[in-house]
Amino acid sequence: MSFLETFEERGFFKQTTHPEELKKRVESGRICAYIGFDPTADSLHVGHLIPLMGLAHLQRDGQRVIALMGGGTAMIGDPSGKTEMRKMLTEKQLEDNVGKIKPQMERFLDFSGDSELINNSEWLRNLNYIDFLRDIGRHFSVNRMLSFETYKVRLETGLSFLEFNYQLLQAYDFLELNKRFQCILQMGGDDQWANILSGVDLIRRVSQNEAFGWTYPLLTTASGRKMGKTEKGAVWLDPEKTSPYEYYQYWINCEDADVEKFLTLFTFLPLNEIRELSRLQGAEIREAKSKLALETTSLAHGREEALKAEQAAKSLFGSGGESEDIPSTQIDSSSILQGIGVFDAFRESGLCKSNGEARRLMNQGGLYLNQEPLSDPDYRITKDDFNEGSVLLRAAANLLKGFPKKKKTFYNSTCTR
Repeated sequence: MSFLETFEERGFFKQTTHPEELKKRVESGRICAYIGFDPTADSLHVGHLIPLMGLAHLQRDGQRVIALMGGGTAMIGDPSGKTEMRKMLTEKQLEDNVGKIKPQMERFLDFSGDSELINNSEWLRNLNYIDFLRDIGRHFSVNRMLSFETYKVRLETGLSFLEFNYQLLQAYDFLELNKRFQCILQMGGDDQWANILSGVDLIRRVSQNEAFGWTYPLLTTASGRKMGKTEKGAVWLDPEKTSPYEYYQYWINCEDADVEKFLTLFTFLPLNEIRELSRLQGAEIREAKSKLALETTSLAHGREEALKAEQAAKSLFGSGGESEDIPSTQIDSSSILQGIGVFDAFRESGLCKSNGEARRLMNQGGLYLNQEPLSDPDYRITKDDFNEGSVLLRAAANLLKGFPKKKKTFYNSTCTR
């Protein structure tokens, strides 16, 4: 099975350019493909997993892959999918972000062979603008660019000339990679379709070389929420931003209707095993979710951390396992001597954004203290609630729209800030 078939079977396909020509080219031998990642933050997040997994499937198929870091393009900012201009970052900030993202990518990709991790600042930072306009800009039609949905949407809220250049620079990236590495395939999310088309067209105009584009679908959860978003924000691959335990919990708490799709997209499990897991119903669906959480966490954080997260989760649900890897919050022991208000405790732990949200969740039966439901808004947590220095707070936040499910934390009365 070629990677083209793998992509279609696993849901990594939305649309492509020159499909028959691409199929023949893949059948004739090894190719080089790339995906770009603008380092606008110091970590990747769950939303980057589809392109990462796409490159990983390509590499497993024996193809040469390039992960292109947009240290140059990120200084402008891609207007795709945005209603306003992105925050401008300095060159130093972008370099630091690239350095932190690289080890996250190395969990999924092997750069020890001829596959590459490259920063496009290598060629974009020293471009002569006049030469660039004469050599590259003349191949772009403003009328055509404005016909793309990306620019149509932004024209309603305001599109800067700076951002208008982004498509030219991304197309130039593809041209440069084609020259340097004979890279013939650019992939990305379907919101990148216009930028990818421009790169394919530029290569075919300038060098008459073969070039192809391929896009993945933009995913949402079964309930329509954006992938990788929780009440706390993005689910990061950096363990300092999202702990392995929290990462594991994100996947195990996914909606039942998403389990098969997520197993197919975000793990390397064989499709026949995924189909078997997807047949589980009722309480047994937890087994499939546990497999999903273990596999996805293993990819992002390693098997050891994934198993720790699994054991921590089991300890909270009476299935054995160790509790030391559960995220905890420490507070001054003097607060416990005086007693801490239950809403303050849930707010300070991060389980609820505010006392008001904690109150609403209590009214729905969603607050728990040491596995017992809380119903008294005036309750104060004291030393009598602690067992061996810790107390367990749990917010069954699936009852409140927008919250992640079953977040847990400990308060430790013996530690001070």
